[in-house]
Amino acid sequence: MIVFDLECSQGHHFEGWFDSSEAFDGQCRQGLVSCPVCGDTDVRRILSPVAVKKGVREAHQDEARSEAIDYRKLAQEVVRYVQENSEDVGSKFAVEALKMHYGVSEPRNIRGSATEEEEKILKDEGIEFFKVPFPKKDDKKAN
Repeated sequence: MIVFDLECSQGHHFEGWFDSSEAFDGQCRQGLVSCPVCGDTDVRRILSPVAVKKGVREAHQDEARSEAIDYRKLAQEVVRYVQENSEDVGSKFAVEALKMHYGVSEPRNIRGSATEEEEKILKDEGIEFFKVPFPKKDDKKAN
């Protein structure tokens, strides 16, 4: 199985799982791939926000050597991607998530904070979310 990041012609981003690249192409041609937000079947693959290379093979070596992964840089890229592709709703995260869940507001990518009680409410309502630890901003440091 392979996971592709996808985008419809309306700009909604989502992912799809396929047996192969050819399977994705074939399903698209048949109109079987549609946006879960708006139902649009004009869907294309987009670049994944994060890709980790696990190893390399050199032409004259039989054994694969692992590349060192810079986890700090990877974490910075994940944080940057989330910040650039979501709206910061601060402490109103649970309220905004509930509004989207019940169709009061349009679905969008949001980030913010929630209390343990609010997280429990979201889980009880069947709202999926995940926590991403963001580094605290230090206004005293000059970059």
